[in-house]
Amino acid sequence: MMNFDERQLTTGPKGHTIHHTQVFSRDGQWIVYDTRNDDTQIGSTGTIEMVNVKTAEVRELYRTPNQTRYGPGVGAATFSPILDRVLFIHGVRNADASRPYGMTRRTGVAIDVSRPGQPIFMDARDISFPFTQGALRGGTHAHSWSADGMWISFTYNDYVMEQLAGTDSSVSDLRMVGVMVPGNVLVDDDAMLENNNGSYFSVVVTKVTENPAPGSDEIDRAFDECWIGVDGYIKPDGRKQSKAIAFQGNVRDKTGQMVTEIFVADLPQDLTQGVSGQPLEGTATTRPAVPAGVEQRRITYSDGGVEGPRHWLRSTPDGTLIIYLATDDGGVIQLFGISPNGGQPRQLTHNPFPVEGPFNLHPSGQWVAYPADNSLFVTHLSTGESRRITRRFDDADKPVGAPNWSPDGTSLVFNRYMEHKDGRFLQLFVLQQVD
Repeated sequence: MMNFDERQLTTGPKGHTIHHTQVFSRDGQWIVYDTRNDDTQIGSTGTIEMVNVKTAEVRELYRTPNQTRYGPGVGAATFSPILDRVLFIHGVRNADASRPYGMTRRTGVAIDVSRPGQPIFMDARDISFPFTQGALRGGTHAHSWSADGMWISFTYNDYVMEQLAGTDSSVSDLRMVGVMVPGNVLVDDDAMLENNNGSYFSVVVTKVTENPAPGSDEIDRAFDECWIGVDGYIKPDGRKQSKAIAFQGNVRDKTGQMVTEIFVADLPQDLTQGVSGQPLEGTATTRPAVPAGVEQRRITYSDGGVEGPRHWLRSTPDGTLIIYLATDDGGVIQLFGISPNGGQPRQLTHNPFPVEGPFNLHPSGQWVAYPADNSLFVTHLSTGESRRITRRFDDADKPVGAPNWSPDGTSLVFNRYMEHKDGRFLQLFVLQQVD
């Protein structure tokens, strides 16, 4: 069983918020974070920094120009698994009181560690009709690299549909999941800083509808996804699916009540090809369409569905298990797992207290770390053995957000609030394995 030493890494009078995944550099020496002191503060947050695990040296990677409480705003930074590059949410550059940071007004920006302050716009944005294939018309969020570092997943809200929804009650701005792949996309300059070029080709990979039919597999929201496996998963017929996403989708049960279930989107090798009559970039009255070859299917059918605090799905490295939160027979939020091929879910934790937040898998796939009972716990997936690896904190000081493993699995970083003479601030703590 794992043993850890705990050490506080940051102390400054500002927030130090880590993303829900991939916050360690590829060599495990640096942790990237934004300077939010609360999840809701991306729009008013202007800096991305990283801290050295051994020395606690802090380096600023990016600072937004003309930052105000309305934006542009930055947050949710994540390290590439193959490059010394970080990727984060960046609000639209012309943000002001009349056009503040928002779900449809953000994009993904990267910074190479060797060139701090020099933004690389990843997903192109084009809200001017006619739209540009490979560009999106809204805001990307919660970016996550595939294990090979080549593709990037994200959640997405469409600005064009949001504006249309303001005049047409039958239209909604529905959250979707998208993927970007390498490939430059050039967009006409609109002189308003609303549009931008991108170094990746971006598409939506989930199908949503305004009014899902009760009892069907239709969804009106796709969100909080993960990549399946380091190299995909094996289908029931033995074929390899090398790129796939698991995501949460809101369905309606037979009575019309909303239930969150788990879906899989199998992705083709080429995401740049559309279906005839369904443009990838969308139209003035329709959302961006899903590329040809994407196969979406539901894998859980349950009474309560996915439940508990907000969390992102996770997959074991071999792609055999998708992990999520749900309620056990006693009404306690536990970790469960299911094959990407569907079947019977398996309960993974059996604690007398609920899991309190998002979780992450050890790189070996054997352990999962999560907050519970005002502490951090690890559970061995095969045996179900659980262990508290921090002390039990007071309610105000307990771990916040998702603990993140280093690439070699010897360190685990987490957030919690600490008192400072200027207030209470989210700080970084690292647990380092000693056995």
